[in-house]
Amino acid sequence: MPSIYQIKPRFQALLRPLVQRLAAGGVTANQVTLAAALLSIVAGVVLAAGSARPLIWLLLPVVLFVRMALNAIDGMLAREHGQKSALGAYLNELCDVVSDAALYLPFALVPGLHATIVIVAVLLAGLSEMAGVVAVQVGAERRYDGPMGKSDRAFAFGLLAVLVAFGVIPALWLSWPIGLVALLTAWTIVNRVRAGLRQVAG
Repeated sequence: MPSIYQIKPRFQALLRPLVQRLAAGGVTANQVTLAAALLSIVAGVVLAAGSARPLIWLLLPVVLFVRMALNAIDGMLAREHGQKSALGAYLNELCDVVSDAALYLPFALVPGLHATIVIVAVLLAGLSEMAGVVAVQVGAERRYDGPMGKSDRAFAFGLLAVLVAFGVIPALWLSWPIGLVALLTAWTIVNRVRAGLRQVAG
């Protein structure tokens, strides 16, 4: 299935000069991974504390973009500068799930929005990443199939945050698009499991 993840190579090409400077300066992939997670947690706390103030939600798309850049940078440092490690693999997967939860759960505190739908969407997001990782355990490649991968969720929640910030959409209506994100994430889980099984069988 198509996914925003597919544009990642172009984004990486833009970041490559910066990555080279960071590597020359002694910055490690694991440091960047942890920095992205810390940024997400701090931003999540700020969003939760100010969830009732619409303009605070403009912080989310900014942090999501920075986090996306940091995630690309840590991967490039690992692959292209000999920094791959077992610890890095753990940090990469675990920090992504923690960061998603930290950034998206504050939506549950928006007045008028059904918190349960947000929680379900976040839980499914974690399961979708687990489905991608388990593929490696059964002998397939790490799966990044869509239609609602990590980058797609970031785009969706970032867009919703902008709509909330400018009062374009009532909070009560947010339950519908977040519910759609949850459904597409469930579909993503199915796609990743199927793709992994096909790869092993083939």
